[in-house]
Amino acid sequence: MWIRWAVINGAPGIMLRKQARNGNPLAQYLTDPAARENPYPFGDRIRARGRLLSVPYAYVSADHEICRTILRHKDFGATAPAAFDVPAPVKWVIRATDPKLASPVEPPAMLMVDPPEHTRYRKLVAQAFTPRAVTRLRDRIGAVTSDLLDELEQRENPDVIGDFALLLPIAIISEILGIPAEKRDDMLEVGHAGSPLLDIGIPWQTFRDANAALREAQDYMTEHIAALRADPGDNILSDLATGGELTDTELLYSAALIAGAGFETTVNLIGNGVMALHRHPDQLALLRAEPARWPAAVEEILRYDSPVQMTSRTALRDIEINGIRIAEGEMVALLIGAANRDPRVFDKPNAFDITRGNAREHLSFSSGVHACLGASLARMEGAIALGALYERFPDLRLDGTPQRRGLLNLRGYQRIPISIGTRSQLAAG
Repeated sequence: MWIRWAVINGAPGIMLRKQARNGNPLAQYLTDPAARENPYPFGDRIRARGRLLSVPYAYVSADHEICRTILRHKDFGATAPAAFDVPAPVKWVIRATDPKLASPVEPPAMLMVDPPEHTRYRKLVAQAFTPRAVTRLRDRIGAVTSDLLDELEQRENPDVIGDFALLLPIAIISEILGIPAEKRDDMLEVGHAGSPLLDIGIPWQTFRDANAALREAQDYMTEHIAALRADPGDNILSDLATGGELTDTELLYSAALIAGAGFETTVNLIGNGVMALHRHPDQLALLRAEPARWPAAVEEILRYDSPVQMTSRTALRDIEINGIRIAEGEMVALLIGAANRDPRVFDKPNAFDITRGNAREHLSFSSGVHACLGASLARMEGAIALGALYERFPDLRLDGTPQRRGLLNLRGYQRIPISIGTRSQLAAG
């Protein structure tokens, strides 16, 4: 495991820090602590240097049109660790040290494979996130939200993240996967430990803890899937486990992906939304006057401060994009959070405006065949959760210093302490 960390994170981290000192703008974006606090100036500088910029070992773009084109292009595929443009011996080490853990960032996870394997997985897993399936969850999301707000009201020092934003999506996704309520805390721990794996150059201890959490989760899910086969329930994982179309390994990776698709984006969406509204009280006042605007507000939150900041694609063959030839096997880093503030597409891109007419053109859920499966669920949860939170507690305000998660790719908050004030009489009724 240490050797794998050294190859995937240790050596790349050293290389990136050296490249950053030499002026590589992508390396600066990936390594500068200031980018974790505010990545958008870094994206602006990259975009100012070119719509598609060649840097050592990769290309990078913060341009909305370029990012969208590559995300949707059949000649670009997922970027898995074993596919990195590195010497053959390094690729061998990556393959030889594969821990075979059900991680959403390793093949055969759907995010890391291309058609036709991707098509088969997505067709099966997408059953959990069809518009009809998500619509059926609306009442359940509302009920869970109401219960969580009741509990939040009783907290002595309430925290939007730990006492609300984390608990809503984990409750819903647990029900989708047939996981009992007493196991939700374990799922939260796995999510917290595993999310740094989406960053590059993470410390050894973080990498070790993430893989240990994934091992525990895999052991549990193996037993859980066996139990569902013996006694299926009314949930997507039971359907997949008894359908016979996925191997045991594919089932484990699919369950990990469903958990990620239905969880991480929503947590960050709610937290980022609370902070955006705190900093823009005029927009919150508009929502209070016109609550029908909440779905539009969610789109603007997703655009303004994307819960997922970047992804990458690898050229499957030689191809030309924007007049630049990209050779087969070369990687393009796509800064989708920065692309969501591209002034070519969004007027006054650094302004938070819930009346923005084209906010939904954001790339926060990616695009193309790898577009986020849980997008419709995250949108619904975000609109219901934020709308109910501010309806129930109209005097809600910050009560301390928010703490960021310290991650680059999954952008959100670890803690947002609040004071809820007086409960509204409308909500009490």
